[in-house]
Amino acid sequence: MVSHEHQGTTSSALTRLSVSSARLFDVPPKGYAHLLGLAPEHLNDDLCRTPAATGIRIAELTTVHTPWTELSVALAQQSDPGTFGVWDYLITSAPTPLEGLRDAATYIAIVADSSTDALRITEDGAHVTISHVNQADLTYEAACAIRGYALGLYQRRLSEAAQRRLVPVRVTLAAKAPRRHEALAELYGTRTIDFEAPDTSITFLASELNTPTPHAQPGLSAVLRRHAEQTLATAIPLHDWLDLFRTALASAHEEAAATLAAVARRMAVSTRTLQRRLDEHGTTWNNEVESLRRARITRLLHDTDLGIDAIAARSGYADARALRRAVHRWYGTTPAALRRSGRATDRRVSVPGATLGA
Repeated sequence: MVSHEHQGTTSSALTRLSVSSARLFDVPPKGYAHLLGLAPEHLNDDLCRTPAATGIRIAELTTVHTPWTELSVALAQQSDPGTFGVWDYLITSAPTPLEGLRDAATYIAIVADSSTDALRITEDGAHVTISHVNQADLTYEAACAIRGYALGLYQRRLSEAAQRRLVPVRVTLAAKAPRRHEALAELYGTRTIDFEAPDTSITFLASELNTPTPHAQPGLSAVLRRHAEQTLATAIPLHDWLDLFRTALASAHEEAAATLAAVARRMAVSTRTLQRRLDEHGTTWNNEVESLRRARITRLLHDTDLGIDAIAARSGYADARALRRAVHRWYGTTPAALRRSGRATDRRVSVPGATLGA
């Protein structure tokens, strides 16, 4: 379910964590409050995915105020179970911690930007090494903080799965050696930390990660994997201002408040500024409203048995006749014919071995 649209974005949960840490270290909000994805309706919506650049900028500002090692620890300490929703429970509810970790690696895009970060697992006899892959430079403190945090997060979730603290055999960090790293030693539970290493990794005894999880339930992992797929499928990546506008418009439409003034208020701008920004992006208010209605009407015709009058009322049209005129303008056909064609397509796609649209 991971697509190119997810790339360049991270979960809003990770962004909330970054904002919380910035506040903890007294980073002035004026340096980041204007960034894309930080409006409350986006930051507090788990369906929204924040631009990765937003999280990176917050980390940059925070490492100006505190050593990157301290930021790593603060992020890990605030990452309570459930912070990342289903991704957390993939690890803690699997038959063994290692099986849960494999699922977490598969669905790392739920949390991170899969175009720049990955979780890799290497099994070598008595040891299992977990690597957090990120190609940023060793001297880039914001990336160092995220690497250090990632290892702490993996260790915490594995320990929660095992219901006891797991102490690593070895930790390596692709980061320039800091002057002091007592905070990291306390975070990982070991002073065996190698800095300026070729990769960022944490190694455990395989026997510890293969021990059955005390509270595992048969079949639960399969349910959680399906939920993870759905989480990615329904995510709303926010790449630019137009994404933010369309999210605000859709939300207002769901609440029957899709007026220019209402959406402008949601985006904290004047109606004139909103119209100007739309013009800068090559679109207009009317075009966006019609596109939203078209998508909604098409979905209701294909996926529900609602009558034309009901769909018209839900979509903001005065009556069924107005909706029929709109459908004819968009597709050159009637709502009834559009509904039949959509369901015929669904039947063709669902036939095993059939070719799409054959």
